[in-house]
Amino acid sequence: MFPIRDTIPSRNPPIATWSIILVNSLVFFFELSMPESSLRQFFYHFGIVPARYTHPGWAVWLGLAVDDYWPFLTSMFLHGSWLHIIGNMWTLWIFGDNVEDRMGPLRFVCFYLLCGLAAGLVHWFTNLDSTLPTVGASGAIAGVLGAYFFLFPYARVIVLVPVLFLPFFFELPALVYLGFWALSQVLSGTLSLVGPREVGGVAWMPHASDSSPRSSAIDTPASSCWCTGRSR
Repeated sequence: MFPIRDTIPSRNPPIATWSIILVNSLVFFFELSMPESSLRQFFYHFGIVPARYTHPGWAVWLGLAVDDYWPFLTSMFLHGSWLHIIGNMWTLWIFGDNVEDRMGPLRFVCFYLLCGLAAGLVHWFTNLDSTLPTVGASGAIAGVLGAYFFLFPYARVIVLVPVLFLPFFFELPALVYLGFWALSQVLSGTLSLVGPREVGGVAWMPHASDSSPRSSAIDTPASSCWCTGRSR
């Protein structure tokens, strides 16, 4: 199920949403220009590595500053693959404009960043010993989805459902789509607990918790998906 658009028209140009998408895209193209060895270092320094703060000796040995908390912010603007960034930015494009309309650009940016920071903290507290760098805007975007449901509970979403390679379009209540999205995160998180340590390179459980307006989610362990477009 892939969202195409919603049925709530924007009253004002979503300047903040466009700006966030632009910044994420520019950072991603910068990542594409880096060799894999440099990219690995880049992700470890600017992605969230929980063990960096809970095991300072290990962090110092790896060359990471234990008193540097900027990764909780910078990780929101990093992505691990084309699929990763396209999925995140497309979702923000569809749902962000209406939330920005209601909040205003400045409050929307503050809300977006706070959701991402909350997501990073949830990931840290629930994965204290993880040595994998985690990157992505999904925490912040999941917060936007929660706000969208809170502000527009009766909105509808046009979704694409491929059936035997044929595209079918349906109009669903936003509540149904967002519920489907949240359920998919919970199910994926449950599978990750009983299966391999990494499921598709995504830290699912904190991600699912952000489907409420109080928001907290996270994204992709960067060491498992390189920005070469070849793998995720």
